[in-house]
Amino acid sequence: METAVDGVILIDALGNVLMFNSACERLFQFPAEEVIGRNVKMLMPDSYSRDHDKYIDNFNRTGEQKIIGIGREVMGRRKDGTTFPMNLSVGEAKQNDGSIFVGIIHDLTERERAERALRESSARLKAVVDTAVDGVILIDARGCIMEFNPACEKLFQYRVDEVVRQNVKMLMPSSYRVEHDGYINNFLATGERKIIGIGREVIGQRKDSSTFPMDLSVGEARQDGESIFVGIIRDLTGRKRTEELLVQAQKMEVVGQLSGGIAHDFNNLLTVIVGNAEFLSEKLKARQDLQQLAEDIGRAGDRGAELTQRLLAFGRRQILRPTDIDCNGLLGSMQKLLQRTLRQDVEFKAHFDPAVSSIFADAAQLESAVLNLAVNAQDAMPSGGRLTISTANATLDDHYQSLHPEVLPGEYVLIAITDEGEGMSKDVIDRAFEPFYTTKEVGKGSGLGLSMVYGFVKQSNGHVSIYSEPGLGTTVRIYLPQAGSKPSMPPEQPPADYGLLPQGSERVLVVEDDPFVRSYSIKSVESLGYSVISAVDGNDALQKLRANIPIDILFTDIVMPGGMNGWELADLACQLRPGLRVLLTSGYALETLVKHGRLREGALVLTKPYRKADLARRLKDVLGVSDQSGPSTETLVVEQGA
Repeated sequence: METAVDGVILIDALGNVLMFNSACERLFQFPAEEVIGRNVKMLMPDSYSRDHDKYIDNFNRTGEQKIIGIGREVMGRRKDGTTFPMNLSVGEAKQNDGSIFVGIIHDLTERERAERALRESSARLKAVVDTAVDGVILIDARGCIMEFNPACEKLFQYRVDEVVRQNVKMLMPSSYRVEHDGYINNFLATGERKIIGIGREVIGQRKDSSTFPMDLSVGEARQDGESIFVGIIRDLTGRKRTEELLVQAQKMEVVGQLSGGIAHDFNNLLTVIVGNAEFLSEKLKARQDLQQLAEDIGRAGDRGAELTQRLLAFGRRQILRPTDIDCNGLLGSMQKLLQRTLRQDVEFKAHFDPAVSSIFADAAQLESAVLNLAVNAQDAMPSGGRLTISTANATLDDHYQSLHPEVLPGEYVLIAITDEGEGMSKDVIDRAFEPFYTTKEVGKGSGLGLSMVYGFVKQSNGHVSIYSEPGLGTTVRIYLPQAGSKPSMPPEQPPADYGLLPQGSERVLVVEDDPFVRSYSIKSVESLGYSVISAVDGNDALQKLRANIPIDILFTDIVMPGGMNGWELADLACQLRPGLRVLLTSGYALETLVKHGRLREGALVLTKPYRKADLARRLKDVLGVSDQSGPSTETLVVEQGA
């Protein structure tokens, strides 16, 4: 949106402005901060604002979308009170169960000036036509081209001498040609001007037969007593690309929100499944056959947690631990793993540039991404072939950004994974990163491998692209930023010792609204030697805290019903009991909680699903934190449990 040539504005169902891009700031002469949050009527002349109120009222009452449409010509009002003509396209999208409207705005001032100049003075016609940014074409009453300005030459890739006196049909796909002949014949027979109009979206055809979307306005003029038609053409390729990127971004955001919800509910279930399977395994040591079943349940739960993590990776809501990485060294250390993983009929080759720079990324996630891509490449070569991994320094410049607006120009390290497999069609490439999309047979792929790669790279401020042709193999290119300044990271946690779990004797108040998770949490805490008091929500917990009962630790879920979340409960609890220790838990990703104000930076958190060993270590962590009146930003943010 910020790089779009046209203005892009988002409003909610009440007409309030949600987003206002840089092009809109130039068009309306308002800075974004003066517009966002206010009603869009401030950008309209009075006559339009009254109509807008009617549209909004009618939509909120009936849901009728009268404001939806492509290519409406309306008037805009600048900050200084002056008005200007603009082409407005409005579409609807859904966000948080409500409607938002996306408006794409193109300033018609230049086009109107060009049209006025054409009407007023034929002597000035050629100068205006030749200097116009938009394509200008003149045809006679029989459809033959009379004038073809330089902008048209660029658009259609024809020289002016190749088209003058030729029928304008040569610039149209075949599906439009029959229709055009009908218009011309009808005009010659009846004088009816059906081809006249402003802002009509059609398809143009270049010299190489490729096509592109364009906005076509046609007006009539008189020359020597005969009609000529003036066509003003604007290439819509850039705008269409902006619209596609906006739709894709909205789709990614929706899936990201969905993944966060799935993580919370699914991780609650997995906490019960994995935890109780662990308890069963401990109780069934004398029955190895039944103990094996319990361990299988636990392993299946772990796989479920991995699936959730992949969804979180796609939604860019996982926790990353980026560090400076010697890219060649990391990939080199993976060679043996890859050779063991790949079939014997897959030949592995590595071409590492010795001058390649270090990168700043999460090493474990990068290894996982490369392994995913290597396995995908193997699957694409059922009869064997060569898999090549190469590295190189790469510069993505402004020109590359013009083709991929979401990419930030700068210095990157390129990791390319190439196979000699079956390749992909354009339709498959366009959907390759979508979660659950797979071309593999049922049961042979989850459709989350490339989604995970996409999410990891994007969250790492990188870029990923696919080049492939059917029958010619595939290359996936990962661009990760070269190492530079980086934030300090919390220290790594030591691995849990599952053989000897730390015990305690303190009293713990367990607050959890889900009865199954609450039961597991109580059982786990008690098995570690602690005594337990339980509560079903924040209000229940406060009642117990106000009673004269000794409580050393508050162990609470963050997201709970009843109007009070875990962090608010922790604040109130620490006011009632200064020095109370607090341990939070949630099935949501930590970054999601921080983003939505559900978690303060530095809180001590145990992420679901967790095993008893994770809980034991976290309880000892919270007891080891220096005395304080409440949770502070000096405590440690704990990452995903085992």
